[in-house]
Order: sequence, then structure tokens, then C-alpha cells
Amino acid sequence: MDAQPSTAPVKPKLAAKVTQVATFYHPRTWKEKGLWWTLGLFLVTYAIAVIVLGIIWSRSPGEFDVRTNALSIAKNDQKKLVPGYVTTATAITIGETLLDKPGGYLSNDVTPPGIYLDNIPNWELGVLTELRDLTRSLRNDFSRSQSQSAEDKDLQVAESHFNYDNKSWILPSTESEYRQGIESLYRYLNRLADAKAYDGQFFTRADNLTVYLTVVGKRLGDLSQRLSASVGQTRFNTDLANDPTARQSTPTPTQIEVKTPWLKIDDIFFEARGYTWALLHTLRALEVDFGDVLQKKNALVSLQQIIRELENTQAFIWSPIILNGTGFGMMANHSLIMASYISRANAAIIDLRNLLIQG
Repeated sequence: MDAQPSTAPVKPKLAAKVTQVATFYHPRTWKEKGLWWTLGLFLVTYAIAVIVLGIIWSRSPGEFDVRTNALSIAKNDQKKLVPGYVTTATAITIGETLLDKPGGYLSNDVTPPGIYLDNIPNWELGVLTELRDLTRSLRNDFSRSQSQSAEDKDLQVAESHFNYDNKSWILPSTESEYRQGIESLYRYLNRLADAKAYDGQFFTRADNLTVYLTVVGKRLGDLSQRLSASVGQTRFNTDLANDPTARQSTPTPTQIEVKTPWLKIDDIFFEARGYTWALLHTLRALEVDFGDVLQKKNALVSLQQIIRELENTQAFIWSPIILNGTGFGMMANHSLIMASYISRANAAIIDLRNLLIQG
């Protein structure tokens, strides 16, 4: 006799699973499948949008003309361009660019794409560092005639707001604090241009400019050192050089190996690029406001050379990533190139300070 097919019942769990799968893929369930397809399409679209926005937001802002910018704020009234007006207007625009560029302020973002971007947040840190230095100099030096003179009330408020935590996203947010700092600068600017407001002053003296350039030189020196460490260096300890009576709190080795971690190389590069972007505009503004002082000291061309070196730091980056080739290797090292421009600018600043002091 022929073998009869088995009539043993299928296991209940297996039968239920088969029925469930068959029901899910049955044409009558097209509505349910449509919901899944919609969800999938939404996720894909969201991912593409985040990537595209990340690329757009990663582009650093371009340069602006400081005199044209000041005239725009003054509503084309040439009479308002008193000493200090261009510099203060430039500080305001630097702050507004920090907040209003494509994507807005990204350092405190907690959602995509801002949360995964690091180049622009480091660029923002560099810009913010220079803006803080400039605001502090406005408060402590440029707006004061002597050491015993009173501080400007609006500049005092502006400095405190710009020194707020740069990564706070709520209660209060970083943006709201910096907006208040910008509003304080606007109030100071209006008093500068008001002939009847005697409490709003900006003094174009060589010693004021020298103090600010001293701070700039230290910033550039720090950036140059960190950029140069991209390839690793063995450095001698020169902390106590040229002063036999100098002491330090903790002993340090005579030689130390310095190397920037691989994941931090692009962070330092864009921080330096942001700082030099802001400094470039500040020095162009100071060239306008301190024009007479610089000409009398025969130092105008020295400042122009510094500006030229800083312009090189803003050249277009053709590589999609920041390369870290060895010093004389086959690949480029963007950090060393940036360090070269910054070091040249720093050396020129030292010469400019000597001219302002001794010229």
C-alpha cells in the first residue's frame, strides 16, 4: 500500500505564527503596511535633511567691510563715525554673526544636526574668545581716560553677559545672555555718537592700543603652540628663562613631549580660524579709529601687514577634512600652515607694540 500523508496536527504556536505572517503580508493589510512605509519614508527624509543642514551649517561666515557696516548701523550718517564707533559697531556685528549665522548658535545645541557638529562650535569658541577680549578692553582701557576713572556702565554689563557659559541651552540660554550683551553695546554706541552724552567715551591713545595688542599676542602665541603640536614636538621648558630670580609652584621637566590628540586637531584648527576671523575685523576697525595715532607713530603699515597675514588664515579650504601630514611628508598639514600665518602675525604684533611704545 502507498504511504498515507501524516495527519498529525500542526503545533498550535507554529500555526499561529504562520497565520500572523500571512495576515501581515495579505493585500488586505495594505493600510497597515502604508503606515510603516510612511514612517520609514519620514525617517529617511529626516536623516537626509539632517545631513544636508549639517553641511550647510558647517560653513563659516564670510568677511564684511567694517566701515560700510558702521555706516549701516549709523544709517549713513557720517557725523556719527566718531572715534570708537567703527570698533564698537564691529564688536556688535561679530556678536550678531555669532548668533544669526546659518543654523544660529550651535555650541549649546542638544538636537541634530547641531549636536554632532564640532567644527562650527569650535569656530564659535574662537570668535567668542576674541569678542570677550575686545569687550574687556573696551571696558577697562578704551573707554577710560585714566586708571582712576569710572567704568562705563553699559560696557560693564556687556562684558558680564559675554562671559556667560557658552554651552547653556536653557534657563537662561546662552543666546539670550549674549543678546543682552549686544544690546548693552548698542547703548554704549549710541552714547558715543551723542554729542550731549558726555559719559560715553572712547580714547584713541597709544597705550590703550598697546594693552589690547598684548592680550592679542598671548592668544596668538597659545594658538600657534597648539597648532604646531599637531605633529608632536619635544620642547625645552623656557618658563623661567631670562629671570634668575623667578620661581614656579610645581617643578616641571626640562624637556616635554607635546602632541595634540588626533581627534582634537580639527577642533584647534577651527578655533584658531574663528579667533583670527574675529580679530581680522577688529584690527580693521582699529585701523580706522586709531588712524591718526598709527600714522604719527609711523606704525600704520605694520598693522596693515598683520591684517594681511590674518587674511591668509581665512583662505578657502579645498580639502573636505583637516589633514595632518608630517612636517615634510607627502600630505599637507593644515595646522602647520595655520600656525605659520598666526606666528607671522604675532611677530608683527610684537614689532607694532614696540613702535607704539618707543616710536
